[in-house]
Amino acid sequence: MAPAPRAGESRVSQRLRRSQRIAAMVKMLLDEPGALVPLGRFADALGAAKSTISEDLALVRDTFQQLGLGVVETVAGAAGGVRYHPRLSAERMRELLEGLSRTLSSADRLLPGGFVYMTDIVFSPRWSARIGEAFATVFAEAGAQAVVTVETKGIPLAMATARSLNLPLVVCRRDSRVTEGTAVSITYVSGSSRQISTMSLARRAMSPGSRVLLIDDFLKGGGTARGMADLMAEFEAEPVGMGVLVATREPRQRLIGGFVPLVWLEAADEAARVVRVVPNEALLDPDGHRPEGGWRP
Repeated sequence: MAPAPRAGESRVSQRLRRSQRIAAMVKMLLDEPGALVPLGRFADALGAAKSTISEDLALVRDTFQQLGLGVVETVAGAAGGVRYHPRLSAERMRELLEGLSRTLSSADRLLPGGFVYMTDIVFSPRWSARIGEAFATVFAEAGAQAVVTVETKGIPLAMATARSLNLPLVVCRRDSRVTEGTAVSITYVSGSSRQISTMSLARRAMSPGSRVLLIDDFLKGGGTARGMADLMAEFEAEPVGMGVLVATREPRQRLIGGFVPLVWLEAADEAARVVRVVPNEALLDPDGHRPEGGWRP
């Protein structure tokens, strides 16, 4: 005969072993990173008492912490619950940045003009998800209210970052769209080609005065990043940091400062068929310390 259920516990949970409940809870947390999940939702879905759910979540939290898989935060009170924050441990950050560096340091990626092919990385769900977690780790305490990027290649990385931080994504366009209503447009100078370009953002896309995190795939002269910062000023928005996937070591003088690259492009020599990409050592502190970003538009 099956044992009688504990007080507040349904027959459903009697059919679920603890390992099964934990597997289901982990899936629910991973589906909504950064979102507060009430204990009642777990209890209703799994037919278990909240006290049982709390014990299971404590095991999940300790396991995630031990293995560097992210942070499980418990919020007390009647309106409380639990949040999962995707965060990379120092070990996992090193693994990611060294993997990116090795992958991008292939001579086969050289393009005419000394450019390096990165599109497959940027549009890879696997790579972009991990890159988003890296940016979420670096800027976890920045207090951003939105993640901002410019089309096109910055979108996958910014989307992954926004998901990891549970923030809305705002995409600046190269031109305005009638389907988005009135927009604010600026002109900016491309840092590499020195061409004059246009960047637009719909007025409804972002609340004035927001604190924003800027994300892009590549930075050399800083023209596009400068353009994003100038467009944010039109909304009285405050950039609290800027993350880029790859930044070049040169030039030293740029149109923007305070950016945090995941990796540095040190060489892209067509004649010698050499590409050298290295991790940003500032992000590999074994104690888990992260640069504050030092935003200097």
